[in-house]
Amino acid sequence: MRVLPWELRKLLAQWRVRLALAVCALGPLLLAVVLQVQTGLPKDTLFGRHVHESGLAIPLLVLGFAGTWAFPLLTSLVAGDIFSAEDGHGTWAALLTRSRTRAEVFTGKVVAAVLSALVLVTVTAVSSVVAGVLVVGAHPLIGLSGTEIDPGRATVLVLLSWACAVPPLVGFTALAILLSVVTRSSVVGIGGPVVLALLMQLLGLLGGLGRGAGILLTTPFAAWHGLVRDDPYYGPIWQGALVSLVWILACLVPARAVLLRRDVT
Repeated sequence: MRVLPWELRKLLAQWRVRLALAVCALGPLLLAVVLQVQTGLPKDTLFGRHVHESGLAIPLLVLGFAGTWAFPLLTSLVAGDIFSAEDGHGTWAALLTRSRTRAEVFTGKVVAAVLSALVLVTVTAVSSVVAGVLVVGAHPLIGLSGTEIDPGRATVLVLLSWACAVPPLVGFTALAILLSVVTRSSVVGIGGPVVLALLMQLLGLLGGLGRGAGILLTTPFAAWHGLVRDDPYYGPIWQGALVSLVWILACLVPARAVLLRRDVT
């Protein structure tokens, strides 16, 4: 796929992508240091009361926070602009005359956006674990059942918990791509997923949807809770992956159709 390397080079040249990488790499370390020097604890968040006892609580604290709004923002920084930027610069006509079909260009840009999202979440996960271990130490983690989890098993559970965030993250990537293609606006493509994520969070907190909250794209971000228990349950993880897949298809299929039929002359 010749489009993909070109798209990745363009992304790496953008200052906001480099800034996002820097925040993902250094943000968890800064948070760990701040939490360590503070006497108060973020007790109203999952694992917030344990950040002084185990460094492995810090990546789970970061994961819980990131699923609220950081993940939609991080992925939309790339996916929300990757198509609309061509409209803004008027480069579609030149791009589509380089012996590449619209379908090839669409696929290359989508893969580049997904890869960038995966890199950002991976850097954040690794940085969070390293920061917690360096600043606090790899001590046993208190799980959601109130019992200790040995450091080795806790580390595996932390990494698996972060892996659970990948399906909804790709879902928000697809949503940002759809908004970028349809509106041709980078502002809507980047800001739209963040606003929709906050609205979904609000709907989920109000509880008015009942079991219908499971169809919200933000709900799968909490599926990892079932892993860090004495009696782990995996239903929300599989359900969240299925919901994310539906969102991905529901966004990418019409986005591709719109781009293939668009007049770029």
